[in-house]
Amino acid sequence: MPPGVFGMQDVWEKDGQQVTVEFLLPTGIYLTLEVSCSDTIGTIKKMLWRAARGEPLFGALSDPDAYVFTCINLTAEREDLEDEQRRLCDVRPFLPILRLVAREGDRVEKLINTQISHLIGKGLHEFDSQKNHEVSEFRTKMRAFCEERAQERQRLPWYEWMESSFPCDLEPCSGLLKSSKFHNFKKVFVNVKFEGSESFMLQLDPQDLPVMLMKNALKKKATVFRPVRQEKPEDYTLQVLGRWEFIYGKHPLCQFKYIWCCMHEAQTPYLTMVHHSTITKYQEEQSCLTNQVTKTRSSSKPPPLPLKKQNTTSLWTIQEPFYVQLVQGSRVNADEGMKLVVQAGLFHGSELLCKVVTSNEVNVSSEPLWDQKLVFDISVGDLPRMTRLCLALYAVVGTTKKARSTKKKNKRADCPLAWVNTMVFDYKDQLKTGDFSLSAWPSVPDEKSDLLNPMGTVEKNPNIDSAAGLLIRFPNIRPHPLCYPPLDKEQEEDHMKLKEIVDNKNQTEIFEDEKELLWKLRVEMRDHYPESLSKLLLIGKWNKHEDVAQMVWLLRKWPDLPVLHALELLDYRFPDPYVRSFTIKCLRKLRDDELFRYLLQLVQVLKYESYLDCDLTTFLLERALSNKNIGHFLFWHLRSEMHVSSASLRFGLILEAYCRGNLYHIKSFMKQNEALNKMKALNDFVKSGSQKATRSQTIEDMKVCIRQEAYMEALSDMLSPLSPSIILSEICTEKCKFMDSKMKPLWLMYKSKVAQADTVGIIFKNGDDLRQDMLTLQMLELMDVLWKREGLDLRMVPYGCLSTGNKTGLIEVVKNSDTIANIQRNNSNSAATAAFNKDALLNWLKSKNPGDKLEEAIEEFTLSCAGYCVATYVLGIGDRHSDNIMIRENGQLFHIDFGHFLGNFKTKFGINRERVPFILTYDFVHVIQQGRTNNSEKFERFREYCEQAYKILCRNGTLFVNLFALMRAAGLPELSSSKDIQYLKDSLALGKSEEEALKIFKVKFNEALRESWKTKVNWMMHSVAKDNR
Repeated sequence: MPPGVFGMQDVWEKDGQQVTVEFLLPTGIYLTLEVSCSDTIGTIKKMLWRAARGEPLFGALSDPDAYVFTCINLTAEREDLEDEQRRLCDVRPFLPILRLVAREGDRVEKLINTQISHLIGKGLHEFDSQKNHEVSEFRTKMRAFCEERAQERQRLPWYEWMESSFPCDLEPCSGLLKSSKFHNFKKVFVNVKFEGSESFMLQLDPQDLPVMLMKNALKKKATVFRPVRQEKPEDYTLQVLGRWEFIYGKHPLCQFKYIWCCMHEAQTPYLTMVHHSTITKYQEEQSCLTNQVTKTRSSSKPPPLPLKKQNTTSLWTIQEPFYVQLVQGSRVNADEGMKLVVQAGLFHGSELLCKVVTSNEVNVSSEPLWDQKLVFDISVGDLPRMTRLCLALYAVVGTTKKARSTKKKNKRADCPLAWVNTMVFDYKDQLKTGDFSLSAWPSVPDEKSDLLNPMGTVEKNPNIDSAAGLLIRFPNIRPHPLCYPPLDKEQEEDHMKLKEIVDNKNQTEIFEDEKELLWKLRVEMRDHYPESLSKLLLIGKWNKHEDVAQMVWLLRKWPDLPVLHALELLDYRFPDPYVRSFTIKCLRKLRDDELFRYLLQLVQVLKYESYLDCDLTTFLLERALSNKNIGHFLFWHLRSEMHVSSASLRFGLILEAYCRGNLYHIKSFMKQNEALNKMKALNDFVKSGSQKATRSQTIEDMKVCIRQEAYMEALSDMLSPLSPSIILSEICTEKCKFMDSKMKPLWLMYKSKVAQADTVGIIFKNGDDLRQDMLTLQMLELMDVLWKREGLDLRMVPYGCLSTGNKTGLIEVVKNSDTIANIQRNNSNSAATAAFNKDALLNWLKSKNPGDKLEEAIEEFTLSCAGYCVATYVLGIGDRHSDNIMIRENGQLFHIDFGHFLGNFKTKFGINRERVPFILTYDFVHVIQQGRTNNSEKFERFREYCEQAYKILCRNGTLFVNLFALMRAAGLPELSSSKDIQYLKDSLALGKSEEEALKIFKVKFNEALRESWKTKVNWMMHSVAKDNR
């Protein structure tokens, strides 16, 4: 190694390079071997064992599995290489020295711990090193809970186990039956294959159940092969060929998404008859690993310690004011001429419980000293259970003799520095006592809102070396712990009739006289207006324990809310544990497909939880462990935000718990994680190469890189993170490329297992936050479901999109499609005239749909255009140009790239570039009218589709508003305030009648059509700008 160069970082970057590694055996023997960087630890161990056979003391060694390699890693820590599937270049030892040592403890347990650490991106030892009782108790409880669920799952009969491992992917039933297109399908042909046997083509009614298809298949097989033993359809299930997707249960065949799509695309469904013994074998493989871990743990688990009885005092008996001691600050960075001040407030959700308290001003220093008592105007007995203490540190200009202007006097703070929140009660319901060192979060310098941030996390900033800190002391008010008492008071009082305050959906503020009336008539609200519970909770006096007791008593008798209203109660404004428990009770009635639809929001509102152990966490883990699809996406939604400091502890602990409850899933996630790491490395290579070489040369270099053994192995044979039923078998190198946009996304194609000529594609993006796209596509899918329930199939294309990490993620490739820009450019002589070529789209559809197919393609275009017109208007989607609107060859129109929504439109030189409510250009109308200018009947039908779709969304407006409101926890730049939510309320005409709402939409529709020439000009400018790059 050259002088001044330390470590092996450069060597590990070169895949497949030979390197000399030194080995130290437990017998004291020292060996040197040449190994490849891409060799796995398991392969290297076998090589070492062969070489050691001729060495002294070989007979003293035990079996190879009794030993594990250790090395010093790049962070200068000793690392046990438990996972022997890892390659040496992935381990990246600081020096090429490996020591073989005897294993300590249980091998399987240590291996699983290592795999979980790699998967969640956080070492489990970090949880241990916190020495935090709440973390330890949460891990123990959740581990026991998840492992118990895993054992219950493995004890299920094979057909029930399938519901958990391979849940059905279904279309909304009522929508199918009402669909006009459904009645065109009289019969469906299905290709059914037996394992290792012949296949048969069978004809069935789309309304037949899967058991009928299996009965016919067995009858056909018996006719051809004349088996000795008669087989029963109950012993089989149907698997989609080339996918981990199954067709079973009491649903008509046409309700399965795979069958429905095949019928729509006029393709033959390919299914395999799988015997229950094969399914049982899968189940046994999983239970083998679960049983191994459980057996080891149960034998080594010590008996629980007996609980100590504590003397406690009821909180409600204390009437003296609550206070905290502000002791000092640390690591504070501010200008010397300023003074430091701390502001403190007590909050219950968004409600300030009493006046904010401000500290004295002290001189700026890195460790300012206050040692001041901050007394709050609320008695200890009136503190609600979920009280959080919010603190803000800020600097003000030092006082001078010269009088300050009125404007300056009223200015609360000159320079906000940091904020931090902490709960007043601990996770065991006890009022906190003693010293707490709180590392704070940096404030936004130009913050215009309040200094205090009650919506923010109660976690401390983990970057304790650089973050400003505050040391506070909770007093010992009594010699014994003070506990929040259980609320079991029951009181009744006389009530009057309830007025119609509850009906105003668009109301943002409730006035004092209305608050008094609502509280007075709370029982009537429960009996007649239960869906208005949120309004009652917001007006309750949470700083009076008598009122809190009344509220909890009422809540216990409150009827369950529909999901539409229950979701709202997960917002940070409703922190009370009884309220949140009630909410989860309501959500338990959700079917798996419904829960899956709201999973994105449910993960985000975990950030609002005050303690690790909460009903929402248990609920999500319980449902994830009983449905593999939910588990898959719960994993990725959590994993994608592990880089967020304020959420990484909570999300990491939940990920650990899920992995322990589904050990068999770890292997699949490890494979996906490895592939994503390779995609990131490949994308970095492309970004670097595209700056030095031509596009074609860089694509060729990219293909050479993919063909390397390490890349081929990592990128092939895995389940798609976008859909765990899709198998990405073999990467098709020749069809891979990268896209022209700034972040150079990778376009990766895979061969299909069904037909070799067919392909499955994914786009890997690195550098863009895909969470906003995910949210928009989730809303488009929800709209599609709501429309289908009403019998309106608008042929939407809510393609797959998944954020997998910090500004990284995957997008599904929609096959046989092209952008409007490309279609127009290919039909025009120049970029400037392309946008005004109204015949381009229709001619392209004619070329792809000859003869009778054209009318069907135009109908697909008409329906999908109506759906996206309404959806983009309601969601306020901006940056709509001809490169992010696409058309499939069958006529379906769809939008992509949702970087701007909720009315956050793009501007140029301060001028709004997008001045229409939605995109409806005359070339779209030209297609809808089949190229005939006088075909008003077709256009009026299109208008009716739009109006019908809009009315359906308005009827479900509250659901959309609630879902967007919960996503504020995600921290998306364009979804951060009530103003953003107000856009949605306005576009859905919340609080207005259906007639008024439709009247507003008709005005917007006419405006979009009238002003469409502005869209064409915008498209022309975009096309010319792109052509000149």
